[in-house]
Amino acid sequence: MSSRTYTASLSQTQGRTGYSVIFRHPVRQDESTGKSGLRIRRGLGTRDQREAERLCKELDTLLADPQFHHVAGRADAERRFDSRVVDIFYYKMVPEEVDYPALREQKIPLPPTEPDGYRRVLFLGTTGAGKTTLVRQLIGTDPVKERFPSTSTAKTTIHDTEIVIAKGPWRAVVTFASAEEVREYLCECISAAVLVAARNAGDKTILYRMLNHVNQRFRFSYVLGNGAAGPAADDEDDDENDEEQDPGLFSPEELGEIDLDETNKLLASSVARVGKLAARLRKWLREELQARDGEDERVVEEIFEEELDDLLRDEEEFQEVADSLMEEIEKRFELLPDGETSKTKQGWPLSWHGTWPSEEREAFLKAISRFSSNYAPFFGRLLTPLVNGVRVAGPFAPSWVKGTPAKLVLLDGEGLGHTPKSSSSVSTSVSRRMESADAVVLVDNAVQPMQAAPLAAMREAIATGNARKLIITFTHFDEVKGDNLPTRAAKIQHVLASAENVLATFGEELGPFAERALRKRLEEARFFFGGIDKPLTDDTAAQRRTVDELRRLLDAVDRVIERPVPTKARPVYDRMNLVLAVRGAAEAFQNGWQPRLGLAHKPEIPKEHWTRVKALSRRLATGMADEYDTLRPVADLRKELVERMYVFIQNPVSWEGPEASDDERQQIYDTLADNLAKRALRLATQRVWSEHTSEWQNAYDKSGKGSTFVRARIIANDIYGPAAPIPDVTPSPDRNQFLHEVVGEVDAAAKEIGVVLK
Repeated sequence: MSSRTYTASLSQTQGRTGYSVIFRHPVRQDESTGKSGLRIRRGLGTRDQREAERLCKELDTLLADPQFHHVAGRADAERRFDSRVVDIFYYKMVPEEVDYPALREQKIPLPPTEPDGYRRVLFLGTTGAGKTTLVRQLIGTDPVKERFPSTSTAKTTIHDTEIVIAKGPWRAVVTFASAEEVREYLCECISAAVLVAARNAGDKTILYRMLNHVNQRFRFSYVLGNGAAGPAADDEDDDENDEEQDPGLFSPEELGEIDLDETNKLLASSVARVGKLAARLRKWLREELQARDGEDERVVEEIFEEELDDLLRDEEEFQEVADSLMEEIEKRFELLPDGETSKTKQGWPLSWHGTWPSEEREAFLKAISRFSSNYAPFFGRLLTPLVNGVRVAGPFAPSWVKGTPAKLVLLDGEGLGHTPKSSSSVSTSVSRRMESADAVVLVDNAVQPMQAAPLAAMREAIATGNARKLIITFTHFDEVKGDNLPTRAAKIQHVLASAENVLATFGEELGPFAERALRKRLEEARFFFGGIDKPLTDDTAAQRRTVDELRRLLDAVDRVIERPVPTKARPVYDRMNLVLAVRGAAEAFQNGWQPRLGLAHKPEIPKEHWTRVKALSRRLATGMADEYDTLRPVADLRKELVERMYVFIQNPVSWEGPEASDDERQQIYDTLADNLAKRALRLATQRVWSEHTSEWQNAYDKSGKGSTFVRARIIANDIYGPAAPIPDVTPSPDRNQFLHEVVGEVDAAAKEIGVVLK
C-alpha cells in the first residue's frame, strides 16, 4: 500500500459541459508499467461547477485516508460519500472480468443444434480470401448496396460477427471493448507517433501512426477520421484503397451530426503536441547521456526507442493527449441508434441492443453499419474498431434459396492473417470457436491455394479430431486461367494438385490417418466459387454453376452433424510411450522460441524484433491477452502437445473387442483427440500464463541498455523452461510434474470414452 498522498483535480474539456476528475490511485497499479499510482480520469456526471468541486473534495478525503484504501473500506465509504465518488475510487480495485459472449447471449440466444435443428458454421480464411464475401451470399445481403458484413482486401473483420437466420423481427446486439483496452491501444498508437516524430517524420505520417495501430486491430481513423489533409498517402502502410468505396444505402450525414472540423482541429493540435513532446524528450535524453559524437547518437537512438514508452507514461502531456482523444472517441457513442444501451458505472458502453420489424430491413442495416462498416466516407462517425462482438438475427435469405432458408448460425471472425509457416499455431480463440462449431468452412484462394495460413487451420482441425467438420472452399475460381486449363475440370485438377504435396507432408508429420482424413474431406467436401462478389442470378451458366455449388455447400453443412454409429472396438495404449510424445512437444516448443527470442540461431526461424516481444510480455503481464499478433506461446505449446498426442493416438499397442475398420478407427482416434485438445488448451494456459504472471511482469518491467537480452532470458528460462521442461534421464521436480500432468490429462480423456491406457 502506498504511503504517498495523492490529490484530485477537475477538468472540463473545451466543447464539453460536464466535469471530469483526474487523480493518481493510491492502490491500483498502472498495468502498462507496473508502477503504483495509476492515473485515472473519470466523468463526474455533473455540469454544475459547485457540485463538481464538492465531489472532488470528497475524493481527496478518500485519497488521503488509508482506512479506505482496501475493498473492506467501501461499506464505510458508501455511508459517508457520494455514490459517484465511491464508484470511481473502488472501480476495479478487485479485478473483474466481463463475459462479452454472455452479454450477447442474454439479448439474442443462439438457437441449439438439438432440437431446433440449427447448424453453427465457423468461417476461417486468410485475409482477403473472401470468407466474408461468401457469408454475404449465404445470408443474401447485396454486395454493392448493403455491404453487410463489410469486406476489403486488407484486415477488415477484427471482431466476432454472429449471424442467426431466423423468422421474426430484425435484432442486433453489439458489445464493446473496455475503456481500458481502448485507451491502452490508443496510448500505443500515440507512443508510435512520438517515435516517428522524433525521427523527423512529417505531420501526415505522425497522424497516421497516431490513428492506426501497427497490427491493424485498432484503426482509430474509422472513429475520428483522417484529419483535414486525409490519410498519409506516402506511407508504406497506407491502406486507403483497401476500404470499400462503392455508394451504400445512405449518406454519411444519416449516421448523425458530428463536427468533424472540430475533430480535425483536435487531431492537428495533438500532432503538434506529439512533435514537441518528442523533441523535448530526445533533447533531455541527449543531455542526460552527454551525447557528443556519432557513436553517442546511436546509443541515444537505441535507448530512446527502448525507454520511450515508459518515459511517456509518466508525462502529463502524453496523458492529456490521450485524454482528449478518448473524450472525442466517447462523443461517437452519443450517436448510437435508438435502442437499449448498457453501461458501466463510469459511463462507458458495455452493449447496445436494438429491434426492428421484419419489413424494416433497410433501417436495421443502416443501424448495424455504424458498428461494422469500413466505408471510407463514413470515417469519423463509425464505432467499428471499438466493437468486440456483433450478433444479429432476422429473416436473412438469398434469392437463390428455394423454399425455407436453412437454419444456420454463421460465425465470422478475424482472418487468419499471413502466417510465415504452415506449422504455425492458430489463435486460442480460433481453437475455442472451432470446438464449439458444427461445421468449419475453410475459405482458400483458388489462384494461390494451400498457402501457410489455411494449412495451419487444416492441421488444427485434423490434430484436434475435428476433420469431419472441415469443408474446404476455393474462391476466385473465375480468375484461374491458363492455356493449359481449357475446361472447368482441368482448372479443378490444377487447384487440387496443390494439395498433393500437402497430403504427403501431413502423413509424414501427423500420421497416416491425418492424410486419410484430409484426403477424404478434399474428395467429399470441396467447393469452387467464382464471381461471388456480385449479386447472383440465373443469367449465365457460370452464375448458375456458382448457385449450384452454394446449394451443395449447404447440404454438406447439414451432413456434417451426422455422427457415425459408435463402435465397440477399443484401442489399448502403453502410457510409457507418452514420454516420447511429451518430450517431442517440449523440444519443439523450446526450439521454436529460442531463435525467436534471439537466444539461438536458426535460418528458418527469424529473430523477433524486441518491440514485439515487449508487446507480448505486456499483454501476458497485464492479463490483456495470451498472444500478440503472431506471437502465441500458449497456442504454440498446445499445438505441439496436440500434434504429438495425435501421432501417439494412432499407434495403440493392441485392440480389444471386435476388429475395427479404418473408418471406425478414425472415429475413435478423432473422438480421443477432440477430448485431449480441450484439456491441452487448459493445461497450456495454466503452465505458460496463469502460473507465471509475476515472471511476465518482471520481463515486461526490464528497461535500459541490454534489457532486450535480459527480457528474452527471463521469458526463456523463468517461464518457458519451467512451463514445458524437456524430460530426460535426469529427474527433476519440474520435469516430473509436467510429464505427470500431461499423462493425467490423457488418462482422464481416455477413461471418458472407454479407451484403455496401461
